[in-house]
Amino acid sequence: MLPPALTLLLLLGCLAAGSGTLSQDESQPTTSDETVVAGGTVVLKCKVEDPDDSSLQWSNPAQQTLYFGEKRALRDNRIQLVKSTPNELAISISNVVLADEGEYTCSIFTMPVRTAKALVTVLGIPQNPQIFGYELPIRETETAQLTCRSSGSKPAAQLRWKKGNKELQGGAPEVMEDSNGKTFTVTSHVEFTVTKEDNDVEVTCTVDHESLQNSERSTSQKLQVHFKPTATIEPDPLYPREGEELRLQCEAQGNPIPQEFLWTKEGSDVPLNLNTNRVLTLPFLNKSDSGTYICMATSTMGSVVVRYNLDINDASPMSSSSGTYHAVVGGVVAVIVFLLLSLLIVLAHYLIRHKGTYLTHEAKGSDDAPDADTAIINAEGGQASGDDKKEYFI
Repeated sequence: MLPPALTLLLLLGCLAAGSGTLSQDESQPTTSDETVVAGGTVVLKCKVEDPDDSSLQWSNPAQQTLYFGEKRALRDNRIQLVKSTPNELAISISNVVLADEGEYTCSIFTMPVRTAKALVTVLGIPQNPQIFGYELPIRETETAQLTCRSSGSKPAAQLRWKKGNKELQGGAPEVMEDSNGKTFTVTSHVEFTVTKEDNDVEVTCTVDHESLQNSERSTSQKLQVHFKPTATIEPDPLYPREGEELRLQCEAQGNPIPQEFLWTKEGSDVPLNLNTNRVLTLPFLNKSDSGTYICMATSTMGSVVVRYNLDINDASPMSSSSGTYHAVVGGVVAVIVFLLLSLLIVLAHYLIRHKGTYLTHEAKGSDDAPDADTAIINAEGGQASGDDKKEYFI
């Protein structure tokens, strides 16, 4: 009910309006529809070109007067006056709730009374989604069945799935009206076959809705996938030699990680090692250690077998740098040997030539000697005069 004073003002306004005539276009108020997110603020504006001294009024969907000109008619502190002039009346409603949705009426009390409607739509914000259906680790090759659900959206929200960075195609969404009769609960299901690559990958469900204003609400579930183990054997040193110590380490991966390791040698039924130690040590290698060593790693998902062939009769392969070094040394030695042989040949040739010359000079002067004694004397004296020779024979 309006206060008596306000009712009197309305009646006076109607009587004053009847005293003049206005064109319908000039006295027709105008408004606009508005959309607001629950919890937000909406502003309602009503304008008229020629009010003819009549006041504008805003009423709610229940036809309760909110403002008549500058005068508040409903005691609701959420509703405030924004602007009041003869040509415009603007009010705001803060902390909007779903119950505020509906048609609001702007009236001008001319004769006849003219009105304009403004539809206020309130968007319900969806709640954070929840994922159901995943509780225990799942084995590889099995099918994961997940459910995502979000309530409180108005209109009904859209749900989408991702596994890691890959989009998943969910089934047709299920939409149910909430108990308040205004918002909706949306449910989506997705199924996919898991692999070991899915271990520790996050599956994400995201809500898309116009009320979120370019943001999103999502929730994730990290997958835990159990898969069969794999293994490799790593020797230390890489190229073992006779007399050295050799460590063979069985590196195993899997989920769960293998905790049991069995070492055997091919051709022997006696286990070498059976415990949680993944390392097999051969302290002093000899030729009898040659053979194939087998590691069997076991987890709750099964076992894996890997082999390592050991042959200590093989020479240790040299690295490329070592081979280059030895090649250089060999080349230098070959050059030195070649030079020594060449020097020996030249020296021998020189000695042979000088020995022939000595023999030739030693016989010089014996060609023209009259007898053997004279030839010997001439050969031994070399440069003696003829008189000396004669004197020698006397």
